[in-house]
Amino acid sequence: MDTQAALETYRSLRRELEESVLPLATSIDGSVFTFQASLHGLALPIGGYVVIEADTSARLGQVLELEAAVADGAELELAGGGARTAVQIRLARGSGAVLEGDGAPFHDATVRPAEPGEIAAWLERRAPRRAQLAVGELALAPGVPLALDAGGFDRHTFMCGQSGSGKTYSLGVMLEQLLLETRLRVIVLDPNSDYVRMGEVRDGVEETLAARYRDAAAGLAVHRAGAAGADRLRLRLAELEPAAQAALLQLHPIADREEHAELDALLAAERPPTLEAFLASDRPEARRLVMRVRNLGIDRFGVWALQDAGSTLEAVGDAEQRGLVVDLGSLGTRTEQSLMAAGVLGALWRRREERRPVLVVIDEAHNICPAESEDRLTALATDYAVRIAAEGRKFGLYLLVSTQRPQKVHPNVVTQCDNLILMRLNSAADAAYARDVFSFVPPGLLARAPAFGLGEALVAGKICPSAALLRFGRRVAEEGGADVPSDWAKPNRV
Repeated sequence: MDTQAALETYRSLRRELEESVLPLATSIDGSVFTFQASLHGLALPIGGYVVIEADTSARLGQVLELEAAVADGAELELAGGGARTAVQIRLARGSGAVLEGDGAPFHDATVRPAEPGEIAAWLERRAPRRAQLAVGELALAPGVPLALDAGGFDRHTFMCGQSGSGKTYSLGVMLEQLLLETRLRVIVLDPNSDYVRMGEVRDGVEETLAARYRDAAAGLAVHRAGAAGADRLRLRLAELEPAAQAALLQLHPIADREEHAELDALLAAERPPTLEAFLASDRPEARRLVMRVRNLGIDRFGVWALQDAGSTLEAVGDAEQRGLVVDLGSLGTRTEQSLMAAGVLGALWRRREERRPVLVVIDEAHNICPAESEDRLTALATDYAVRIAAEGRKFGLYLLVSTQRPQKVHPNVVTQCDNLILMRLNSAADAAYARDVFSFVPPGLLARAPAFGLGEALVAGKICPSAALLRFGRRVAEEGGADVPSDWAKPNRV
């Protein structure tokens, strides 16, 4: 046999051996398993579901780790002199978790991909007796719906994904389902005006669902700058706590001690701390406060309630409202946005003893509660977010924090989150950070994040019976924001 013929024989035998690798699994404790399978026609992806069959029993499992491995196979005699060599074959080796079974160990049990009906039946058996949020389907089992456990939102939730991953749209899907299926009040801090149309049903929605949603969203208020009447985004200086007022005026208790003392005196007076109160005072430090207000442009902010009745901070405490979208994106300056965010979070914290359950949604959280604050108002908003993250749950304050930049959110907020919704995330540093913080999530599933398509996510925590790869479904309401048109890239030639 010449060398080329020997090589062809070797390759043929290796492929035959690789194709004959049996899909077999072993578990010594009945809860986790290892397995082998052929690389040819491999249908056991990371995150996928399998049925493990041994004797007369069957268990449902999930693949959590998978890699290519090399093993020695049969020996082959080479050309010329009877020399023999072992044929090295490539195969798949992996591990996973037993999701449902009798808890007994097993060895050399056969493994096969689970059928959609088998997965759906398991999800139905695992479903708790609480409201279920129909947000989409399993990404690796198309057609199998996945519902989130509404009761799981009594834990703080962290949602992240890079621009273009579908994060904003997907968050809207979850908020709509919470409105439809629960009585949980929702307050949204909306820096990009993405959720201002949550009360409007989009075209093409089935009429029964549309009617249900209109009823559910009837009590949802949207406060925007420039809106008329009760829907105008507004607050009063007197509603802010002293720390927020001092931060707004950039007053330091030592460096600006006279003006700070005057502010304290005005706050202690019977009359409310308004610009009119400053002007009415005959004390020189009050006049200096007026100069400070005007130099900082605070008197020109559009966020002040002025003669309008009520305020956004009053609406925060209105338990009769189904929800409130605070359109921070409609405000003209970054300072006003920080002021309103601090005001809303502060109002929620001051009312904590009322113990009324509310989901506090902080979108673009890297701007509202960043790891490093650039000004005192943002630092104050961050401080409130950290307090709610640490102690809010016992008062019924639950956070849903959403961001493109997980490392830019204050770590004392992120580390308090027990639920994770991870969308496409290409940054290796951000992925490593998520892996370190959310160590309860299998790292093999986290590693899939760069390959997620639009609207796909890894969901883990109390909101899901086990970590799962999800593809979000369609929204019911209209989207508030819109992408910048890209038709400028079309060729000019006809």
